[in-house]
Amino acid sequence: MKMDKIVVAKFFKTEAGNEPVRDFLKDLAPADRKTIGADIMAIEMSWPIGYPAVRKLDSNLWEVRSNISDKRISRVFFTIEYDNMILLHAIIKKTQKTPQEDIDLSKKRRNLVLGRHYE
Repeated sequence: MKMDKIVVAKFFKTEAGNEPVRDFLKDLAPADRKTIGADIMAIEMSWPIGYPAVRKLDSNLWEVRSNISDKRISRVFFTIEYDNMILLHAIIKKTQKTPQEDIDLSKKRRNLVLGRHYE
């Protein structure tokens, strides 16, 4: 029995036409791409899904939480627009706390996607 996706992952595109999350994924080892891809697919199939797979950061802003090779931790920030999961930004965490500049960039991109201003 084939299951339909509840939300569909799509890459955020900058005004210049770049897709930052796609570029981030291309730079990773194939095994790490596969891990993150599987985590994103699980969210597509089961949205809404909570911790530990997903953590809400702000109004309409979440992070995909992935453990990748060499005990590294990846985060892919996303927003939901209708039935789309827009992948906004991605990082490899180097500290326990997510850097504020990465959250701020994700919020800025979320605002561009949704056409709203959040404070």
